[in-house]
Amino acid sequence: MFGQMQDVPLLVSSLIDYAEKFHSEQEIVTRTLQGPIHRYTYADAGRRSRQLAKALIALGVGEGDRVGTLAWNTYRHFEAWYGITGIGAVTHTLNPRLFAEQLAYIIHHAENRFVILDPTFTGMLEGILDQIPTVEGFIILADRADMPATSLPNVICYEDLIAAHDADYQWPQLDERAAAAMCYTSGTTGNPKGVLYTNRSCVLHALSAALPDVMGCGSRTTIMPVVPLFHANGWGIAHFAPMTGAKMVLPGKEMDGASIYQLLNEEKVNLTAAVPTVWLMLLRHLQENDLDLPYLERVVIGGSAAPRSMIEAFEAKYGVTVGHIWGMTEINPIGSMGTPKASMEGMDYQDQLDLKMKQGRGMWGVDLKITDDDGNRLPWDGETAGHLMVRGPWVVSEYYKGEGGQILDEEGFFDTGDIANIDSYGYVQLTDRAKDVIKSGGEWISSIDLENTAVGHPEIAEAAVIGIYHPKWDERPLLVCVRAKDATIGKDAILEFMTGKVAKWWMPDDVVFVEELPHTATGKLQKLKLREQFKGYKLPTY
Repeated sequence: MFGQMQDVPLLVSSLIDYAEKFHSEQEIVTRTLQGPIHRYTYADAGRRSRQLAKALIALGVGEGDRVGTLAWNTYRHFEAWYGITGIGAVTHTLNPRLFAEQLAYIIHHAENRFVILDPTFTGMLEGILDQIPTVEGFIILADRADMPATSLPNVICYEDLIAAHDADYQWPQLDERAAAAMCYTSGTTGNPKGVLYTNRSCVLHALSAALPDVMGCGSRTTIMPVVPLFHANGWGIAHFAPMTGAKMVLPGKEMDGASIYQLLNEEKVNLTAAVPTVWLMLLRHLQENDLDLPYLERVVIGGSAAPRSMIEAFEAKYGVTVGHIWGMTEINPIGSMGTPKASMEGMDYQDQLDLKMKQGRGMWGVDLKITDDDGNRLPWDGETAGHLMVRGPWVVSEYYKGEGGQILDEEGFFDTGDIANIDSYGYVQLTDRAKDVIKSGGEWISSIDLENTAVGHPEIAEAAVIGIYHPKWDERPLLVCVRAKDATIGKDAILEFMTGKVAKWWMPDDVVFVEELPHTATGKLQKLKLREQFKGYKLPTY
């Protein structure tokens, strides 16, 4: 027997449609690329996204066509997300921090018909123009006065384009399984792979991500997504913010501590999200200028593990609750969130902090398991580590164009590539990437724990740990550090600081100081490059 409810498709266009109807007066605030603050409402955003939809159709864009966006977090980029996806085309966010050859590969592989871009990125595309033959035109997110001089062909001014069309347009009733958006993996090894999200997956993800125990977003929330929209679908914020009627504050391209602080205070932001490097800059700015955070209530940190010292600084000094988040491009992107359970309210703060250091517990819609190398399930005891596997309605089933082959196990779980343990509460703790794991004497050493411990020292700005060959133990950890500004800390001091904070047999066999560490375009450490750099390095314990 089937139920008798209406079968209305779950579509991304319904999110902006809802916001326009029921939160029409709510603000979207943007720091423009030119500097001034721009303000308008969800009513304005809905109207302009429909104008863009009609304009794209007039350009010949149809269902399934890929349209790239190369832009910062601004109101025009937000409109583009909905104007593209709403007509059944695919919003393909492009990361401007990629190397030119990677960017060219992704645009060509996705067969983008148009690229919508900020004026600052024209030069970037001019340099790869001969490698992206599928692109028919370039839509510059600017008005006529701010249009840049460029040699790109078929350049279209965004404001002129949408001004030529009215907003008399009804979003089509697409199949909810139709492709809505596309992101490519960071491609630390080999070429990046495409992940194609459906309308259904985006809406279900938004519903779960907005829940109180995940992002806790509502119409009284003022959220500032510092995480770029081109990072793993912008963590879904541009979907669940209009779904809940939250005020959005978009920071544009300025990510320094002073710029972020200004928006946090002037717009009374109470929820924000970004990677740890952004929050390090903010905390430094607060400390150097003796500032407070009177309005901010919650900070969500993802992309890489946040140091314990960072969490303590936000919570103890500024009264801001920190939540670790974990996810990836292949999960649309959130998989877990570090919100405390009611049963933990009476727990000692340091014990609570131990839990906050983990990557959070699974959210509704994402099933988790950990397995050994043979695929056998491992216990959730908070100690046994294995391969972290996920499945659910917003987890990838295959990569674009079938690249990578079969990527699911017999139960339909996707291997995240992370090594993790899960405790009895359901909290996930990542211990390493499978390709980065250090195996010493047959046992795994967590490079992440070592890195977080080292960064807890005030004179260490950043740290990475890699495995170095050892004739007796197979591998032993090498700690590679970047000193904080004006710091003079040496090897003995950092090892003394770490002593007693990690297992004795985990302690690094050596410490090396460098000016900077290599990162991917999404800010993650490139340990492959570090391993190449220190190939043949001889440990003093050799």
